[in-house]
Amino acid sequence: MRVLIIGKIWPEPTSSAAGTRTLDLIRSLKLTDWEIHFACAAQQSEHSCDLEATFSIRTHDIELNDSSFDNWVAKLAPDIVIFDRYMTEEQFGWRVAKSLPESLRVIDTSDLHCLREARRQSLKSAQPLSLGNQVALREIAALLRVDLSLIISEFEIETLAQHFPVPAENLAYWPFALPKPPKTFAAFDERKDFVMIGSFLHEPNWDAVQFCHREIWPLIRQKLPQAQLDIYGSYLPEKAKQLHSEKSGFRVLGRARGSIQTLSNYRVNLAPLRFGAGLKGKLADAFLAGTPSIASPIAVEGMQGTLDWGSLVSIDPLQFSETAAEIYASPQAWSHAQTCGLKIAEERFPESHWLPKLPEILQKAHDRRHETRSANFVGQLLNHHQHRSTEFMSRWIEAKNRTKTPGTSKG
Repeated sequence: MRVLIIGKIWPEPTSSAAGTRTLDLIRSLKLTDWEIHFACAAQQSEHSCDLEATFSIRTHDIELNDSSFDNWVAKLAPDIVIFDRYMTEEQFGWRVAKSLPESLRVIDTSDLHCLREARRQSLKSAQPLSLGNQVALREIAALLRVDLSLIISEFEIETLAQHFPVPAENLAYWPFALPKPPKTFAAFDERKDFVMIGSFLHEPNWDAVQFCHREIWPLIRQKLPQAQLDIYGSYLPEKAKQLHSEKSGFRVLGRARGSIQTLSNYRVNLAPLRFGAGLKGKLADAFLAGTPSIASPIAVEGMQGTLDWGSLVSIDPLQFSETAAEIYASPQAWSHAQTCGLKIAEERFPESHWLPKLPEILQKAHDRRHETRSANFVGQLLNHHQHRSTEFMSRWIEAKNRTKTPGTSKG
């Protein structure tokens, strides 16, 4: 089998959980004798993982809205094409379908973007949750067009089943694949202070920082006047720097050199997320660092299953702050929360189970792709030429770029 992963950006595992997710895909596929390629239209950054050096896979620079991709992908002829988000499928899915009609087309959703957007809108407007947003129209259409979608959270599998006409056989649950936690960690009395971590480009993280600064941290400081909160995140904006205050112990420090290593220095991790979707990489990293997380219902969604989180889960500022102070001050409560986190990591997300699982899922979907397509009438409808708006927009942009005179911008 030859597999092509098309990324929206080059993976940056030190910047976001999405980057780690892409590396998990590659790690899983490397367990087979399959040939793996990664392609991306974005520019690489200094934080991009060197995939060729790290994993010995082939990487390719591709162009958006350019028919050169059609000839290139037809020549490469992958058996399976994985789009790392629904937006990537919008950009390249129709080209793959036309050039390689026999190839299995897969979306790795990372998280359900329409659910995250619905929660954002509900929070900002104080209105009931409504999944019928513009993001849903695009995302669900993409999920219906492809042969298989990898869903990271059991809750999101249920959400799709309840609210959208995506066939169950077109969905596969594939969550985090976490390594076995170390046997020893820094002890309770060897750690101090609180920590928050997460990319500032991800809006739920920035909202959580502001919410914590405004409503949670002042309550924690009342109980623990000497404690400090260190906030780490990639792509630190000026507006976040302005929240930094040594006097109040609210310190905004920017990018962490390594998430797990950084978390292992702190006694308690805070995750007061008010909206979002998917699984939270910051909580998985905290498990592996042996650092208990005080978290909101949105943060723990899809993480614990039926297992004990180890502390009260709440987004109420008073309850959240009281729980954080209790875990911080009590060695017994702290140890219990740490043990619960380790159990979740080991029982719910062991890489020994989930890494070998993905090739099995893809092989089965590849073998059944004709049957799956025949049963998916709505998908056939959306792939029909009269409904391929993303294709025609791309063709229009390509034609427009081709006719620009020298010296004009591509604005």
